[in-house]
Amino acid sequence: MRELDETDLEILQLLVADARRPYNEIADAVDLSPPTVSDRIERLKDLGVVRRFTVDLDRSLLADGVAVLVDLHVEPGRLSEIREGVEAIEGVEHVFVTADGHVIFHARLRGGAVEPLLADALDTEAVREYDVKLLEDSTWHPEPRGVEFALECDECGNSVTSEGESLRIDGELYQFCCTSCQSQFEEQYEELKEAA
Repeated sequence: MRELDETDLEILQLLVADARRPYNEIADAVDLSPPTVSDRIERLKDLGVVRRFTVDLDRSLLADGVAVLVDLHVEPGRLSEIREGVEAIEGVEHVFVTADGHVIFHARLRGGAVEPLLADALDTEAVREYDVKLLEDSTWHPEPRGVEFALECDECGNSVTSEGESLRIDGELYQFCCTSCQSQFEEQYEELKEAA
């Protein structure tokens, strides 16, 4: 994303590791003031990069029930309706929507059969068929393991790969997809600086 810089990415990594980390601790880690960190986190929320702060619960320790993975094959045009219905079911932990018209959810359900639960929560006419699997165990890894945040070239907007260039000008870090874009950006920057 063009709007993100190196410091934003560092802040995101720190929040992924511990979303309750105090702003002053984040500020020390990224060499900014706490109010600046607060402003950056608000901007990340405004951009939609950070959607919410939440708690990862182990429901098996809190409540009885059977862990299931339910795959609903949904009628065309009814995905959002079914997704909203599934999200309202008590005990649902994760909901996934696939490109081929399925709503898949992981839940810890009490009271046995899935069919009556679905009938109470959803318009079953919108569900072509469904499959239920009992889960032995599950884990969730929200941190971006092994995934690099995509940076965009500050000159042309293309993705910056490992062959890209970076340049710090007046304390600000800029990313480029190639040396040509870096040179062009530097020239324009110097021209604007001289004209100011």
